[in-house]
Amino acid sequence: MEDQNNQPSRPQIPIWGWILFILAIVLVVQLYSSGQIFGNQEEFNAAEVAELLKNDRVEKMTVNGNRVLIEVKGQEEAVIWEKDAQSNIYEQLEYYGVDGSVWQDFPNLITPDGSRWDFLINMLFTLGPILLIIWIFSRGFRQIQGGGGNSIFGFGRSRAKNINDGDRPTVTFDDVAGVEEAKEEVQEIVQFLREPERFIQVGARIPKGVLMVGPPGTGKTLLARAIAGEAGVPFYHISGSEFVEMFVGVGASRVRDLFNKAKENAPAIVFVDEIDAVGRQRGAGLGGGHDEREQTLNQILTEMDGFDKDTNVIVIAATNRADVLDPALLRPGRFDRKVIVDLPDIKGREAILKVHGRGKPIAKDVDMADWARLTAGFAGADLENLVNESAIFAARRRGTTVTNTDIQEAFDRIVIGPERKSRVMDEEQKELVAYHEAGHAVAHFYLPNADPVQKVTIIPRGRAGGYVMTLPSDRAVETKAWFEDRIAIALAGRASEEVFFGQVTSGASSDLQQATQTARMMVTRLGMSDELGLPVYGEEQGSPFLGRSISSRDYSENAAARIDAEVKEILERNYARVKGLISDNRERIIKLVEKLIEVETLDRPTFEAFMNAA
Repeated sequence: MEDQNNQPSRPQIPIWGWILFILAIVLVVQLYSSGQIFGNQEEFNAAEVAELLKNDRVEKMTVNGNRVLIEVKGQEEAVIWEKDAQSNIYEQLEYYGVDGSVWQDFPNLITPDGSRWDFLINMLFTLGPILLIIWIFSRGFRQIQGGGGNSIFGFGRSRAKNINDGDRPTVTFDDVAGVEEAKEEVQEIVQFLREPERFIQVGARIPKGVLMVGPPGTGKTLLARAIAGEAGVPFYHISGSEFVEMFVGVGASRVRDLFNKAKENAPAIVFVDEIDAVGRQRGAGLGGGHDEREQTLNQILTEMDGFDKDTNVIVIAATNRADVLDPALLRPGRFDRKVIVDLPDIKGREAILKVHGRGKPIAKDVDMADWARLTAGFAGADLENLVNESAIFAARRRGTTVTNTDIQEAFDRIVIGPERKSRVMDEEQKELVAYHEAGHAVAHFYLPNADPVQKVTIIPRGRAGGYVMTLPSDRAVETKAWFEDRIAIALAGRASEEVFFGQVTSGASSDLQQATQTARMMVTRLGMSDELGLPVYGEEQGSPFLGRSISSRDYSENAAARIDAEVKEILERNYARVKGLISDNRERIIKLVEKLIEVETLDRPTFEAFMNAA
């Protein structure tokens, strides 16, 4: 038996189709009443019909109400006679000399009167459209009474989806990795719902609201799905943007309807994803802000902590920008608990890679710890994408397992871009790129605060002609010496071009931008300038409308000139330092370039062995 869920739904006739159908019926009625339904027959009057009868030219007469269809002998086309409705056919024709003898000679001339059928047809054409309109309206009202969110009277109803036992996600807390602290925080919600006496007996009150904050892709929605999968209570989920409409008051009505549904099924959980769409700070814009959004926010504030204290509804929300939320939304009594879902550390990344590697044929020589170290700065969604892309590369080469090569290809594609196989460099360009990347690699190898080199290649990818991939380590804080070495490494490619070719190219544009940003941050934000000292120059403020931080200039023109001079001095000092390093290792770089031109790519063991032996 076919599953009912897989059966194709019946096609829905649009409203304009019903309108055309009704208009067609009305047109048929009009044609029938005007006589045009029979075609283009010639119309006769009573005198002409009487003349035909007297001359014995009538073959047959069919009476249909007041209309008489006359078939004439020797004539293919019939004629029509509209008789007077006040008298019958005999009386009218008798006036023109057709007496009873004519009818006696032709007893079968006239067919039985069709007035009864004519009455039924008229009733059908008259009542049919009315009954059809009644049926359409009754169907519409049934939909309205069903509470559909798209119906007219359901416009102000909540569109939140209630996850019941049949639709409950299969995700559990075992499927969530890399955010152990955040997971422990939200697990208490499920524990309270399952064992409320454990908390009540010590006078504890479960938080009314839990706000999950973190960068995109760190697992906020995944945590909510795990809560829905583990909690044995109704779970309503909705996006913040679904509250706001163009009509003022609709969002507030939907909030009321959502909380009323949750209260009726309490204890219950309400999950609002991307709450910053409706919870932005009030009064932050010109003209008083957006009335609809602010009324919706006011209703959320009232429902979460108003006069009604016995709701037993827990609200969980997720956002990437807690700094733009209204302060009233963040106070205790509404969102009592703020859970930070941050980027995972190296152990968290390893756990996430193992979770997403379940069920995939990973080769035995793949060490997830090495890839966890390489993927510093990756969020959970990035790691999932890495594993999936690796499986795609394995399938593309028709392999049976996912190898380190597949993961490396996927990593390069995600971080840098796809390999540009169509780009063919001549020998001169290849040599230039090789010296540029060799300068970066040698700086990484010799500078004390640099990360170890994972890969050196001159194969073009994305917008890069070549690149040096490092193996970063997780650092909680960075020193001034680390920033100085970072600037020197960024400038090493340009320094290598100048040392070996006596000229520079445009290939170092992104390196210069990165070095300048680092030097300016050292001067203005981190107090690492001996000339300008400890003050922070330029206050960063979050904009609830731009969705990102903007820096306001709060220092004088003299300070700005000193900042520019200090940034330039840091760049020039580190450029001279790394230029001297490259000059001291000139012969080693030449050999490294020759090796790169020969094999195009060096991995970490090959590179380190070559540098130690050279």
